[in-house]
Formats: sequence, structure tokens, C-alpha cells
Amino acid sequence: MIYQNTTKCLVACAVLLFTFNQGRAQTNAAKALDQKISGIIKKMTLEEKIEMLHGNALFSSAGVKRLGIPELTCDDGPLGVREEVLRFDWKSANWTTDSATFLPNGSAIAATWNPAMARHYGVILGEEANARKKIVMLAPAFNICRVPLNGRTYEYYSEDPFLNAQLAIQAVKGIQSQHVAACIKHYAVNNQEVNRNTVNAIVDERTLHEIYLPAFKAGIQQGNAYTIMSAYNKVNGKWCSENDYLLNQVLKKEWGFKGAVISDWAGTHNTVAAANAGLDIEMGSSGPYDQWYFAKPLLAAVKAGKVSQKTIDEKVRRILWVMYHTSMSANHQAGSISTPAHHRGAYNIASESIVLLKNDKTLLPLNIKSIKSIAVIGDNATRTFALGGFGAGVKAKYEITTLAGLKNRLGKTADIRFAQGYKANWLASKTLEQNAGYDKPDHALIEEAVALAKTTDIAIVCIGSNREYESEGNDRKDLTLPFAEQELVDAVTKANPNTIIVVTAGAPYDLNKIKKNNHTIVWSWFNGSEGGNALADVLVGKVNPSGKLPFTFPAELNDSPAFALDTYPGKDETAPYKEGILVGYRWFDTKKIAPLYCFGYGLSYTKFDYLNIKTDKKSYNRGQNIAVTVNIKNTGKYAGMETVQLYISKNKSAVQRAEKELKAFKKIMIKPGQTLNTVLNIPVSDLAYYDVKSKKWIAEAGTYTVNAGSSSRDIRKVASVQIIN
Repeated sequence: MIYQNTTKCLVACAVLLFTFNQGRAQTNAAKALDQKISGIIKKMTLEEKIEMLHGNALFSSAGVKRLGIPELTCDDGPLGVREEVLRFDWKSANWTTDSATFLPNGSAIAATWNPAMARHYGVILGEEANARKKIVMLAPAFNICRVPLNGRTYEYYSEDPFLNAQLAIQAVKGIQSQHVAACIKHYAVNNQEVNRNTVNAIVDERTLHEIYLPAFKAGIQQGNAYTIMSAYNKVNGKWCSENDYLLNQVLKKEWGFKGAVISDWAGTHNTVAAANAGLDIEMGSSGPYDQWYFAKPLLAAVKAGKVSQKTIDEKVRRILWVMYHTSMSANHQAGSISTPAHHRGAYNIASESIVLLKNDKTLLPLNIKSIKSIAVIGDNATRTFALGGFGAGVKAKYEITTLAGLKNRLGKTADIRFAQGYKANWLASKTLEQNAGYDKPDHALIEEAVALAKTTDIAIVCIGSNREYESEGNDRKDLTLPFAEQELVDAVTKANPNTIIVVTAGAPYDLNKIKKNNHTIVWSWFNGSEGGNALADVLVGKVNPSGKLPFTFPAELNDSPAFALDTYPGKDETAPYKEGILVGYRWFDTKKIAPLYCFGYGLSYTKFDYLNIKTDKKSYNRGQNIAVTVNIKNTGKYAGMETVQLYISKNKSAVQRAEKELKAFKKIMIKPGQTLNTVLNIPVSDLAYYDVKSKKWIAEAGTYTVNAGSSSRDIRKVASVQIIN
């Protein structure tokens, strides 16, 4: 016993010594870097410093050649590294070496509910950025999905700040593991495209800190993001690019952000206000580069004493800090692009993202031996999604469509035939009037699809959206499925009772009629280079679907808080966030409104039984962790992954609370007949609310309920704990 205790003591001491030495080494390295940067700044002229603070081309800002400081190069990145454009123009540079991997969109990554997939995404993006010599990737984007019509919902992650944060941390770490800076965006409260350049979001301080800022905070403090992009909109009366509260008080002082704040393209409005409020680099403004707000006007403002030399030096210091962690770092990787390993990574993310919404007739997984003929119907079966609409796209080396994926998996055993079914006649570059008629059915195409469906064993109808219809710069007008797809679904379903509906989209749609009338529904996304193969593997059962919805699908648009309270898109370019902390499922659950599909929902080909839940203790002090063990058994015949979700409810709170809030989740693989004891940890500090008066987080004493479930509405087991001080 004495020997064992001595050994434990020696091991503990060794760990402490190693941690201490490691921390001291990091501190010394940080001091050395700071001294090196200070030395460089002293050698620079004011004019050279100013040149580093604004763009000198479409996707770069200047360095200082005489001091060996390179340009700071950046590129769009949510879906992959975009193709090379001309230095001073958005037109393609027509390179032959810039074909990249098309990665699944943001809501697809969120639907995996797997931070490891977010990190996988980040590593691939970082490796391909290095191959293209891009130092800052403008990704990830993870604004809260407040409005289901938002044209950029497909880019973003979730309606939940905790899920957003866990994914953001790993995406940032993945990108920066390759010595490439992640630029997290869009900071902050960028939740709609309508009037995005002018809208003033009025958000109370508690809501800001509990809903709209946590993922950014986590991306900075836990992910150590090197750069951040200010949003287009105003928050509480100030442009995000010149918002002292957001940039100086919260980001730089409270969170300790060391990197650089980059404006969204053409998102800068003033020289002095932006410079003093914390913006570091101005990008994308119009006109000659030397006339931009942070060019000659900033130089003049410094000479006039309106902006201090100290402020300029701080901005340059931040930029150099980013460079010494990226382009000027030691042993910078060469990178690689569009490799088989990257394609496999895209496949892995896509296959975990697909959500099984309904499988009442158990048509899925498909019985390959008995199915001899398949009608594949719908424009989305042959459409690609790497490009389209406004915003960043990818010149993908290849993209497997749904039809191609089905032929890859079933082409040798079944006769697969295609009918278009509808025309996706919508262009993001056109106005609503110019796109008139997009929602009218093409009866000839429907008749052709029906005739085909009558002759086959099953029909797979591929509907949903595309990158033109869901696009940056525009919000949808409603939740209606576009292109008269409902008429096509109704006709084909009537013609062939063995009809499977596959929806490809990045945001919620009205599936009320389909949910009622159709027995088999699968939700896919803009799922990357391997999207068609991943979907086919789910349909045939090679992959058991494990995706969970990252946001609520409302049964009606007016059930969503922004619409119920008439705050979208805002009046007089002002959008008051009257719902406060009750965003997404928090609103639906607290207000007892039944959604079409709830947050966290997703079926499997197998069945998971939640057998028991227990906590390691009954009461906890602040500063401790609540360890929750959930026993889950796979009672079906397929191996599958289940995402265990823990929601916390506070009984008799001193402040308004949502009925429940997601505080932990874990995705686990369980074999048929196997029971796993899954442990999830919730820091007591995560139970806190933000107190506006004290400007502090308060973990309220009292009783809390721990709800374990398969979704926000499917709670299987409940436990109770006490916070005692």
C-alpha cells in the first residue's frame, strides 16, 4: 500500500512538473515573440504600418518587403478553398491547378453532431489552403440560425449556442493545425440577409452573452482562433466593424483575443470610429486602394491626432502575431489538395450528416436482392451543389450526384432510369419578378416522371433546394418547397406506393404534406464531393443513418419566434430581438408549440433503449463537474450511432429560463444487443445565466433536472441534482 501511494505521488509530481515546465516554455516563447514583433514595429514607418491595415488586392493586404513581411493572403472557405480569381477582379483566373475538395455545408457538419467531423473538415480545409498558399481561411461561419428563411443558413451550423461552440472549437483547431488562420464569422448577430448591410439588431445584453456570443467566445478562448470577421449589420446602433462594445470591450479585453479583426468585404463605414473601436484590417471596400478608410484617410487621422500611434501599433502587432503563427511560422506545411484522403474525409462527414426523417414502411434500407428497377426522379438527382448563387463556392475536382451515387451502388443489380420531374428555374442574380413562374409545375415533366414510376419497383424522388435558391444576399420568402415539387411528389406517390422522398437542402422547408402522406423521407444536404455516394450508402444500409437535425423545423412559419413577434425583417431597418433567449427549440418547448421536426431529431435503422441515468453525486459546488452516466442498449439488428443529448432544466429560477437547454452530447457507436454506459460531463459553471447588473455569470443554487434523450422532444430518462452554493 505504501509503495502504491508513493508511486501515485511520484506520478502526480511528474505530471505537475511537466505541466509547469510546459507552461513556462510557452510563456517564454510568447515573450520572445512579443519582443521580436516589437523590434519589427520600431523599424517600420507610419506609412508602412498603414499599408498593412487595408486590402491591396481582392484577397490580400500588404506586407513590408524590406523587412521580410509578406502579404497577408486569404480566401473564402466554408465549402472548401474557392478557385483562384484575378488579383483585382472576381473573375476566374482560369488556373488548372485550383480544383479543390467540395466539403459538406455548415448545417451538414452540424447535423453530424460530431465535433470530430468538424475537426476533420478543418484539417482538410487547412491542408488545401496551404497548397494554394492561402494564409487566412474565411471560415468557419456559425451564426445562430434565428430565422429559418435566412439565405445563409446552409453555411451556418445550428440554432443552439452550445452545439455551435463545440463544433466551432474543433473546426478552428483543425484549420490552424496546418498553420493556417481560421477567420471565424460573422461577428456578431448576423442572422438575416434582408437588409444585412443596414439592419440594426437590437439585442439585450443577456441574450447576446447567452445565445449569440458563446460560439465566438469558445472559438477564441478554446479554439484560439487567429482572426475574426466583423459582420455587416449593426448591433444596438453601432456597425459591427466599429462597435466598441463587441470588438474592444468583449472580444479583446474580456476574452483576451490576440489576433486580428478583419472587416467583411465592404463592411467598413468610417475611418476614425472603426480604427478606435477595434477593427484591424479593412477589406473589400470600393474605389482606389489608397483612398479606403484605412489608407490615406487613416494616415491623415493619425497625423491629426484623431487616432493614436499606439492604436496603429497595436493593429500591426496583431497582424504580425497572426503571421508568426501562419506564413512566418517555422516548418510551415506545403499542403495538399483534392487528394483521395480528402475525398474520404468529405464522404465521412456526409455519411454522418444524413437524417432519416421517416421510415414507416421500412423500405429502408433497400433490399438490394429484390429490387430490380428504380425510377430516380427530380432535378436534384443530377444537380451539383459546389457552385451557385452568391457567396463562396468551390471549383470541385469532381462531385458525385445522387443519380451517379445510386448507379455506383446499385447499377449492377438494378435497372436505374431517370426523369427530371421539375425545372429548377431560379437564379440568385435575378429579382423575384424576373424569376416569376419558378413555382409553376411543368406538367409534361411530371407526366414523364409518373409514367416511369409506374414501371419500376421503387421510385426515389429527389427534391429540395439548390445553391441558387439558397444564397447569400437573399432570404427566401416562405417555407414552401420551390419549383412545384409538392405536385411532383403527390403524382409520383400516387403512381408508385414504394416512393422514397429525398430532400436535399441546407435549411428548413414545409414538409407537412409529405410527412402526412409519405412513409419514407430522407434529408440530405449540400453534401460535398462524395455526397451522392454517401447518400446511396445510407439508402442501401451500408451506412446506418445517424444525422440529427441541428435546428427546428416549424410546422408553420409564424410559429418561429421572429415571425410570431413580427420582428423580421424589421421595421425602419431595425430588428428588435423580442424573443430574447428563447431562440429555436427554447421557444418551441417553453411556449408548448409543436414543431414539424424538433431540434436533435433523427431516426436510425436500429432501435436504442435508454435503460438508466445516474449522476456521480446528488449535490455539487460551483467549480465542480456533474458526471452523468446514461445506459443505452441497441435492441435492433443493425449497428448504429446514437447521439445522447443532455438538456438541463432549472426549477424555480430567479430569472427567465428556457424549459430546457442543451448542455452536453456525445455520439457513440453501439453494436446490436450491446449496452454501453456513456459518461457525459457538465461543468456546473455551464448552468450559469448572465447577470446584466454584475456583468458576471451566476450559477444559481437550487434544483436542476438532467434530461437525457434522443432529441429535444424525446426525453427518455431524467435525474435531479442540487447546486448548493
